[in-house]
Parts: sequence; structure tokens; C-alpha cells
Amino acid sequence: MKETILNILQEAENYISGQYLCEILGVSRTAVWKCIRQLQEEGYVIDAVKNRGYCLRESGDILSLHELKRHMGTEWMGQNLYFHDTIDSTNLEAKRLADSGAPEGTLVVADCQESGRGRLGRVWTSPAGCGLWMSMVLKPSFSAMQASMVTLVTAMAVMDAIEEVTGVQVQIKWPNDLVIQGRKVCGILTEMSMEEGRISFIVPGIGINVNNDHFPEELREKAISLAMLTGSTVSRAALAGAVCRSFEKYYADFLEKGNLSGMKDAYNERLVNRNQQVVISDGAGSFTCLSEGIDETGALLVQREDGRREAVSAGEVSVRGVYGYV
Repeated sequence: MKETILNILQEAENYISGQYLCEILGVSRTAVWKCIRQLQEEGYVIDAVKNRGYCLRESGDILSLHELKRHMGTEWMGQNLYFHDTIDSTNLEAKRLADSGAPEGTLVVADCQESGRGRLGRVWTSPAGCGLWMSMVLKPSFSAMQASMVTLVTAMAVMDAIEEVTGVQVQIKWPNDLVIQGRKVCGILTEMSMEEGRISFIVPGIGINVNNDHFPEELREKAISLAMLTGSTVSRAALAGAVCRSFEKYYADFLEKGNLSGMKDAYNERLVNRNQQVVISDGAGSFTCLSEGIDETGALLVQREDGRREAVSAGEVSVRGVYGYV
């Protein structure tokens, strides 16, 4: 009943009388009022005026199953949707669901992660009420050699979604970070499960700093949120929907071409350290080189100091600017 009342209020252009709600729902005014109070406690701003009824003023940043469904607007991504107030990790849950037979397009979103993880085993701070933490289940038929490109596809999708919702222009730090003004706003962790030499599923996990007003001291110079940039609250549900719609578009192009040829140029235009000196580190050590952009497979093309050119695959590689994060 509460969701039905919310739908009516969201579709209405003016006040809806309590009597009208009672009649169409077949309940008492007291029952309607209890639902209105519950919605107000969840964060919805609802005016209640005698002899006029109820009017929804704004939704603000409310992350719930209802709001996520309302903003989704997709063909397949997120149509099987799970929302949690608190969870260990959306990636872990998405993998559990995939193992249990969840279909492609299953989406897990949480308000808070207690064990959020980043790439290379790093901790990802995921407090409640401010970030968008979400993971998608993919069950592709392409080869494992192509799986690493999914991270770059996801980065393109998130970049477009942020710009659609906020108007803020985003840059990419290869292979899995999105940055604004040289500070990290989003990280992507893509994990894969194999069985008998074939991909069982791929789970791209996305963490976006949306409405954070502060960060731990060790992250203050490296991280930024969308609210800090725009000066206003951003709807995480709207952003989640935009990410999923954008992902469907880019993923379809990737599947059609089998590589990143259709988005390579756009990716390189937003590559934050393209044509700049970077330091690449892996298990064998590190070296300084010139970053030239990605190729159709998503590898980073670089030129070493001795003039040799090579393609660096993501794997367990870290890329930093010579003088800092970017």
C-alpha cells in the first residue's frame, strides 16, 4: 500500500485528497496517514494540508528498491534487482547470486558496504547515505581473453551517466578509475568466474562517491564526490539508472564488434594522462613511459624512455602519474 500511495503522489501534479486515497485503496484515513508518515521518515518531503490532502514536494536522494526501479528504464540490465541497506560487498553478493543461477543483468545495489574492495586488494570505503555501490552480473559467450575489456566498457558507461545526471565532465584513469579535477570519483572492480575453460560469469562492481561531504584524512587529497563538485545533492537512484542504460549501449557495441574499436577514440579523448609521462608498476618492478592511449583490446600503448613501444595489459598493473595519482 505504501508503494501504491507513493506512485500516486509521484504521478500527481497537485494535492491528492486523503479521501481519494482511502477510496481507491479501500482503507481508513488512519492507514493512509501511517503510510504517509513512513514515507516522510524515509526522506520523502510530503506536505499534508487540511482540506487539500497530500503533495509530494521532492524525493531528494532516497536510495530504495522503489526509487531504483522507478529510474531504471532499461531493457535487461537491472530488471532483476536486489537492494540492501547494508551488505558485506555488492560484488560478493552478485557472485553468490550468479553461482545460484541468477540471470544476466542481475543488479545488486547497497546503501552501505561493510567489506568494500577495490582493485589489487585495496579497501574501498563504502559508508551509508552517500555513495552508489552496485554490481552487475554478466554471462557472456565470448572468450576469457576479452573479459578485461569489460572494465573499460563499464568506465565509459559510468562516465556518460555522471555527465548525464550532473553535467560534470569526467576523465578516465586507465584502466578502472574515473577522475574529476585530478581526484578519484569512481572505481571499478571486475571479477570473473571460469568453469572448464569457459566464462561462467563476470561481475563488474562500481563504487561512486556521490554525496560524500568528507573523506578520511588519508583520502582527502585523492578523492572527491559529485556533491562536492556540484554543490547540491545528487540522486543516487537516478544515477544508477543512467549507469545501467548507458552500460546497455556500450556493452551492445562491444559484443557486436568483439573489441573496443567503437569506443576507443572516445575513451582516449578522456584519458587523463594521455601523452603524459606515467609510472607503470607490476610484480616485476616499475618503469617510466609515455602514455599514448589504448588500442582496440583495451591495452595501454606506451613508449619507454629508450623509444621502445609496447602494449600493457591491465592485469595486476598499477599506473600513476610521475608526480602523483594522475
